[in-house]
Amino acid sequence: MKINNQQFSVNGLTYTIRSAIKEDAKDLSEIRLQIDGETENLDREKGESYIDAQGFEHLIKTDTESEKNLFLVAVVHDRIVGFSRCEGNFLKRFAHKVEFGVGVLKDYWGFGIGKNLLKESMAWADSTGIKKITLNVLETNEKAINLYEKLGFETEGILKKDKLLSDGNYYNTIVMGRWLNDGAN
Repeated sequence: MKINNQQFSVNGLTYTIRSAIKEDAKDLSEIRLQIDGETENLDREKGESYIDAQGFEHLIKTDTESEKNLFLVAVVHDRIVGFSRCEGNFLKRFAHKVEFGVGVLKDYWGFGIGKNLLKESMAWADSTGIKKITLNVLETNEKAINLYEKLGFETEGILKKDKLLSDGNYYNTIVMGRWLNDGAN
């Protein structure tokens, strides 16, 4: 699916959130690799599960054509600085929900980019009849957990000792979900 471009100005930084397009593929491949190396909050270490430009072209095409998927980018001065994806499922028992994932370059933390990517994804989900958004977050990422809670997400479960980080310790993954409150079950 696609959304209309949205412009934001936060803490002196102006950026646009828009749907990903084929021409973004090379930049997305490079940015994803950089983001993976900047934080341990994500699932991958730098270089793991690498997606090249052709792989991103395929993802963008699939997500644009699918009613259950959404691929967004955040752009500052024609440079992609973050992205998010909502991925749905066509199995009938899971067709009501999507899984959300996000990444933002470290230099652009603190400008509400991740929050606004999520809010745009939530608005899209609500407008398309998707009832639930799920996400996973590392237990030590308290800032993200607080944001998700403020936006209506609840903890649904904990995957104990789910991730092994560079300090040699295991950490829990928190599974969170947000149900569209439309009065229906």
